[in-house]
Amino acid sequence: MRITDTADLWWKNAVVYCLDVETYLDWDGDGCGDFAGLAQRIDHLADLGVTCLWLMPFYPTAERDDGYDITDFYGVDPRLGTHGDLVEVIRTAKDRGMRVIVDLVVNHTSAKHPWFRSARSSKDSPYRDWYVWRADPPPDTSAEVVFPDQEDSIWQLEEKTGEWYLHKFYKEQPDLNVANPAVRDEIAKVMGFWLQLGIDGFRVDAVPFLLETSGIPEEETERFPDPHEYLRALRSLVDRRAGDGVLLGEVNLPHDQQQQFFGGTDGDELTMQFDFIAMQAMYLSLARCDVAPLVDALTSRPATNPDNQWGMFVRNHDELTLDKLSEDERAEVFAAFGPDPDMQVYDRGLTRRLPPMLAGDPRRVRMVYSLMFSLPGTPVLFYGEEIGMGENLAAEGRLAVRTPMQWTSGRNGGFSTAAPSKLPGPVVEGGFSPEFVNVADQRRDPDSLLSFMKLLVRRYRESPELGWGTFEVLGQPHPQVLAHLSTWDDGTLVALHNLGAEPRTVPLVLPDCGSTHRLEDLLEPGSTPLADDGSVELTLDGYGYRWLRVVAEDSRRLV
Repeated sequence: MRITDTADLWWKNAVVYCLDVETYLDWDGDGCGDFAGLAQRIDHLADLGVTCLWLMPFYPTAERDDGYDITDFYGVDPRLGTHGDLVEVIRTAKDRGMRVIVDLVVNHTSAKHPWFRSARSSKDSPYRDWYVWRADPPPDTSAEVVFPDQEDSIWQLEEKTGEWYLHKFYKEQPDLNVANPAVRDEIAKVMGFWLQLGIDGFRVDAVPFLLETSGIPEEETERFPDPHEYLRALRSLVDRRAGDGVLLGEVNLPHDQQQQFFGGTDGDELTMQFDFIAMQAMYLSLARCDVAPLVDALTSRPATNPDNQWGMFVRNHDELTLDKLSEDERAEVFAAFGPDPDMQVYDRGLTRRLPPMLAGDPRRVRMVYSLMFSLPGTPVLFYGEEIGMGENLAAEGRLAVRTPMQWTSGRNGGFSTAAPSKLPGPVVEGGFSPEFVNVADQRRDPDSLLSFMKLLVRRYRESPELGWGTFEVLGQPHPQVLAHLSTWDDGTLVALHNLGAEPRTVPLVLPDCGSTHRLEDLLEPGSTPLADDGSVELTLDGYGYRWLRVVAEDSRRLV
């Protein structure tokens, strides 16, 4: 492999940044974020080092599920702007070296989508079989609902026709019938439309639900014998239309099942998947101050095609789900990071951001982000993480972390000049309010979290072995410490992270190294020699972290 190969498989060492246009920056003063505002902040993202911008749903919506209940897959919500405004954002982002991906939410539509409005009106509607119906009363399906605090069944009676329609999410989000070839063709057309406008791929929402055929009559599923064949076809479509496009899938399943959604070792289905297993194990390790759960999760990843990649994240736009932990393990994380009931949701997750969970301790916050960037995979940031934003627990459920972006210490955090009552949600209050946490102040502070995140992004981009290389856990005696080695081509990087509050001295032996090698610190000035046998002792502060490049005497790598 050569360094030039990283340009072809760009997602292997990208830096992805997720935002909701509605909550990012309001430019026209109506209280709602818009594409004109986003365009004004593209340079902030470029300065941070973002290489891939992920836009949450910006389509017309009935606003039942924060934009994920879509009424027009080909449209742009007029509150946010027009197709022309979106194209200007895409063009500006690409000029700054950023690719753009968008949410693909085609497991369901809004109940107010024209297709469903027609389908529910008559059994003879041409769109009737675009959805899933049953004539007989459904059994108890309360255990299958995604939002147990809102729904008690995945079937909803439509009074006009006397039949029930399927909805795995809210009843206002009827499921599309993916066994119907016309539906599959329409999904491909939707993807083709946005690819033609210049986007570079999709974050695919709820992929297992999209391919799920339970509830669909058997005679229809016979038309759809292999759902993964369809996923492969969608990947081929993106490859043909975009060349180097990407499908980043939301697949919250055990690792062995995730491998199937990659397309096995052929790697011809999803390009990338979020590693929910490692994320949840990381929080368990943080709660215990013991790296064992995280190490187990990372080393149990199944083999994947070299073209595929895992997405690593600390926080996303949904609840911080802990559903793959055991009940006792989940209780440990709740006790450590969200002991109050209003911090928890669905009995499986947290509605908090990282800094408040860690009581605002800058050492721990920086250690966690350093850890995330150093682990094998592609880092994915949620807007506001770069400055350490908190949540607003007064907002309902998952909306607690979808608060307006904090640009300045002024009114509404500089998000909008409108009255607070017109904003899409309440601004964070208390110790993480804009008065204390905002972009403008941190831009001028070399010791701020924003400055540290810029350094992490820069070092990550200069270290392709973190996205491309092998991952090896290095033996050492401290359960609080993760020491690992990443190697690719002529680059080798050692990363150490101390999850505990006490300082540690970490003895290591680096394979195939000796006194002709040295370790150069990448996050602060410093150099450490190695003994003839490759041994070295490295110090770590409490909640300390270090990135060290292994440099040989004849190395031509810049450090």
